Amino acid sequence: MKASAVHIIGVPLDLGGGRRGVDMGPSAVRIAGLAERLTALGCKVIDKGDIDSPIPEIKAEGDARKKYIREIAKVCTKLHQLSLQSLEEGALPLVIGGDHSLGAGSVGATADYAAARSGQIGLLWIDAHADMNTPATTPSGNVHGMPLSALLGQEPTELARIGSAFPKVRPEKTVLIGIRNLDEDEKTKVRDAGVHTFTMKDVDRMGIATVMERAIAIATDGTMGIHVSFDLDVCDPAIAPGVGTPVKGGLNYREAHMVMEMLADTDRLLALDLVEINPILDSQNQTAILGVELALSALGMRIL
Repeated sequence: MKASAVHIIGVPLDLGGGRRGVDMGPSAVRIAGLAERLTALGCKVIDKGDIDSPIPEIKAEGDARKKYIREIAKVCTKLHQLSLQSLEEGALPLVIGGDHSLGAGSVGATADYAAARSGQIGLLWIDAHADMNTPATTPSGNVHGMPLSALLGQEPTELARIGSAFPKVRPEKTVLIGIRNLDEDEKTKVRDAGVHTFTMKDVDRMGIATVMERAIAIATDGTMGIHVSFDLDVCDPAIAPGVGTPVKGGLNYREAHMVMEMLADTDRLLALDLVEINPILDSQNQTAILGVELALSALGMRIL
């Protein structure tokens, strides 16, 4: 799919994690020049602004197994509506977060867009974490560890039932890339779900190009295209220190760009999330700058 425009959607959501600061991610990415650099690349860019997102200080935590779930679901519903509208206008939604619970809204919109046309999507969930906990398995109650579970039709139902299609994605068309930090019960869920996984061990053994070739083949086979949900914590903290939950041993700079460059080569990218950017933990805005550079690679910036 060649989008006629790129719609930037900011989601300053900071309710899904246990560490504050990712609500400032959208501002940091804008300051890093996202719209200007995309425009210079030749994209028609429309910035849709930020979706209103409450802060923890003014809301009750609620159920300790799925903290702030009601408020998170409301934000995800707004994001779903805005992303779906962008897709229907022929634009590519570029969603900037904010914690990864927003994926329930953004991926859900792309899935509903495809379902309305009797199709389905492939999903690349590029993340140090699988985000497949449920309220029954989570050790923390933090909802940013649950959105992929919801997209696959499991708990929490408040996220799984956003929009129309259910489930939003099929496990056989879902690929996790770069995972390296899973909770014990979550490991069983990932194995049992039937999703495809490429851990950092796989990246080390096969190389990122082979991993991406296989992942793209899975995500494009019989689908309308690919939704990419990219958590900056998939990158090593040496290049992306400003993330919600940093984990050593992630993608290096060239590996991260190879991921995006190979996606650009497919011309099958439907929507892109860049999430968990935390300026409080960053140094000179380098993680937001990296996010902008990766978006440019995904949308077609070439070396030659």
